[in-house]
Amino acid sequence: MRLVLATRNAHKAQEFELLLPGHEIVPLPDHVVLPPETGETFEDNAFIKAMAAVTALDVPAIADDSGIVSEALGGRPGVYSARFAGPDATDAENLAKLLAEAPAGSALAYVCALVYVDPSDGTAIPFEGRCTGVLDDRPRGDGGFGYDPAFRPDDIADGRTMAELTPEEKAAISHRGRAARELGAWLATR
Repeated sequence: MRLVLATRNAHKAQEFELLLPGHEIVPLPDHVVLPPETGETFEDNAFIKAMAAVTALDVPAIADDSGIVSEALGGRPGVYSARFAGPDATDAENLAKLLAEAPAGSALAYVCALVYVDPSDGTAIPFEGRCTGVLDDRPRGDGGFGYDPAFRPDDIADGRTMAELTPEEKAAISHRGRAARELGAWLATR
C-alpha cells in the first residue's frame, strides 16, 4: 500500500521505510502545510498531522508523534520532547536538559502514537508502541538521534544505549517499531 507519511523529519521517514516492508512510504510534499502540534497527547498530535495530509492530498496517510517520558519528571518532556529546552532547541540541548534534570538510572519510556487516516471517510485508527528503559549518566553512541545516546532500553541486556544499537536492533525494540508492526499487521487484514 502507498502511504503518505506526514512528517518533514528525515530520520522518521528512513525508519518507517525499514519498519513497514511491503509498503511504499511517500514523504509529505513540500506544499502541504502541517498545522501546529497543539494536542495534549501523542495521539492527538499524530491525528492532527495525518488529517492535514489526508485533507490536502486525499490519499491514505500516517503520522506519528513520539517522545520520551521521564518518571522522575512526572512524565515530562512528553509531547514537548522535541522542544524540551526551548522552541528551537537542538537534539543535544534537549538531551542536556534531560540529563541535568533527571537522575541517572531513573525510569524512562519512549512512546509512539501512530495514526492511520483513511481518505474515503476520515476514519482514524490509532496504534501505540512503548519502549521502556533507564537514563544513562552520559551520552554514548553515534547512531540514532534525539535522546537515544542516553536511553538504555530494558530489552538490551548488555547496557548499550539506543544510539549504540544497529538500525535492525533498534527497529526490533523501539517504540516506533512496535507501533509500526501493529499498523502493519492491521494493514495486512485489509
